[in-house]
Amino acid sequence: MAPDARDPKRSPSESGHGSGKHHGKQHGPGSGWLRPAVFGAMDGLVSNVALISGFAGGAAARPAVILAGLAGLASGAFSMATGEYTSVRSQNEAMRAQIEVERRELELYPQAEQAELAAFFRAQGVEERTADAVARQLGRSPDSALRAHVQSELGLDPDELPSPLAAAVASFGAFALGALIPVTPYLLGFASFAAAALLAGLALFLLGVAVSRFTDRSALYSGARQLLLGFTAAAATYGVGMLVNTSVG
Repeated sequence: MAPDARDPKRSPSESGHGSGKHHGKQHGPGSGWLRPAVFGAMDGLVSNVALISGFAGGAAARPAVILAGLAGLASGAFSMATGEYTSVRSQNEAMRAQIEVERRELELYPQAEQAELAAFFRAQGVEERTADAVARQLGRSPDSALRAHVQSELGLDPDELPSPLAAAVASFGAFALGALIPVTPYLLGFASFAAAALLAGLALFLLGVAVSRFTDRSALYSGARQLLLGFTAAAATYGVGMLVNTSVG
């Protein structure tokens, strides 16, 4: 690759976005929508059970708790969806900019890019003559050459960039589902926080078990840890609710 064309390509990794190799590793067992769905539901559950516990600590009536819980669900879900849409859209724009850098380099320095692609194949263990032949053959098709360079250097597939809208919908749904759990007992007629705490505790443990799929921790440890963290958050806001109720009551 020509020296004057290298800096634009390397700048994303140097600025903290990670190298192409690191990006490629994101498509492992915990990739796709399962991981963000689990963590989105966890976020909704923890934030809303904490919110509801604060109202319960303040001795709020059942209608007030329901209003608070549904408002927390709606505001949190829309916030998550907006943030996810913006994040994925911005990421796609950055990726497309990198792809355009590759496209321009292929147009300006075809021989240097072909040699670079051949060197990549050789580094993967391909015999030198075969690597040169494959790189030369790919170079005859601009689209094939671009795809090969983007995949080998950036870890991207130009045809499979994530959808911002799908990410926003998934984030909204996951957060809303998690946030709905502690509100459900109140919607079913229960007026005590105990029922909501029990259901939320069970859900926290099960989601913690699901999180263990993406870590090297045991399911029991992960479930218990998430239950403890959620309980801590709920207990803290319950205490705040009690203090507020005492000071203004």
